[in-house]
Amino acid sequence: MLLIDEEGTVIQGFIPSARIETYLPHMIVGGIYRLNNFSWSRNKTLYRVAEPSVVITFSSTSALSVLENSPICFPDDRFRFHGYEEFDAACDLKGDLYDYVGHIKLVNEQVLNDSLVLDESEIASTHRVLLHVQTHEGPVMKLYLWDKAAFDFSEKFKASGGTAKVILVTTLNPKRFGGALSLSSMAPSRVFMDSDVQATRDYFTWLVSNSDVANRVDADVVTKTETVTICELFSYMKQAAAKVVAWFECIATVADVVHGSSWYYIGCGVCHTKATKGPTTLMCKKCGKSDIVGVAQFLAKISVYDKSDQAFFVLLGDAGHGLTGKKASECIEKFKERADESVGDDHIVPVAQALSDTIGQTRKFIVKVSNHNLTGKTQSLTVTKVLPSDDPELEGELEEDSIIPAAQKTLDDGGAEDDPSMDSKGEKVKRAAENDEADAPKRAKCG
Repeated sequence: MLLIDEEGTVIQGFIPSARIETYLPHMIVGGIYRLNNFSWSRNKTLYRVAEPSVVITFSSTSALSVLENSPICFPDDRFRFHGYEEFDAACDLKGDLYDYVGHIKLVNEQVLNDSLVLDESEIASTHRVLLHVQTHEGPVMKLYLWDKAAFDFSEKFKASGGTAKVILVTTLNPKRFGGALSLSSMAPSRVFMDSDVQATRDYFTWLVSNSDVANRVDADVVTKTETVTICELFSYMKQAAAKVVAWFECIATVADVVHGSSWYYIGCGVCHTKATKGPTTLMCKKCGKSDIVGVAQFLAKISVYDKSDQAFFVLLGDAGHGLTGKKASECIEKFKERADESVGDDHIVPVAQALSDTIGQTRKFIVKVSNHNLTGKTQSLTVTKVLPSDDPELEGELEEDSIIPAAQKTLDDGGAEDDPSMDSKGEKVKRAAENDEADAPKRAKCG
């Protein structure tokens, strides 16, 4: 806990577990108390939440009494704010945990606007909210709210009618994910918004006077992905501190298209969730409709390589279109009758020529490192977007001194988290994307 005295000095307090029932039930946030017969100990150096080097400890002889109608005026809060530069300097040092105040640019990758509605079911399942935030006109940062902080934000944001703009979060841990500075909430973190405390009210006043800053959205800044090699992708997945789903840009060459598994699925034309075959129609469990129009979506697995390593990438939806230049429906037009009949079974349509034609091409892939990657369930990486390579000579450079994958085996089918091919009950499109540890190509050591 944090204690504050009449002079505004903040110090960390500690109640041993054996004495929690003695003291804590009689204490409330904002209450004024007198504490006698306490002891002290040295403050830890890791993740400190207050500047004093000592901690006040409640002992067996401590006496706690409530001060009612006290003439002494105590400050309600005492924050220790850091900006981008200070957080950047303290990144990954596990030192003091400071506070942040700023305005929100994005909520879970969505631009802040009056019609924004949070996906409460997603927050309930992931225990996470991702914000892009900015202090005044400084750099945009990612702010990850976990567990209670995420739920508190969700409740406050919902109560504001989706109009809350200013956020203050205490005791944040600065970390670097994929090379970019991010702030991550801790167990004791508290969340304040707009008019909750004086600091947010002051910032809100500034924001109203500088509305052009609040309305300015630089998509390149707030969504820019870090460029990494395949080797660096695998290193990130192995890091003990890498607990956050992240997106990266990776330049790689297509070595082959994995055969033996379907390279597409039939999805709902609205939400792209895998369609379910009913007696006479296609159904979507997510939309709750029993008669939908099915649309073919890419779900193809390719092997790729760069100078550092090799990997399996899974192309989902528009990513397949970005690589081939064709829609999945165009690629299977001559197999249309068989494709319609194959919904829900294991029938496999031969790999589209448009996919085979990409072998040897060097492209920029926007790759998602999912929870399945972080927990070691799979090393196949989901591609959400494919871009052309900016460097016309890059392909030739990669071919020189590159690691060329050997012939690939067909891998076991499985599921990937957060795919558009997942229905509301967690049913996933069969794909050659998971459980590939045993059959994955040998990789060069890196780092």
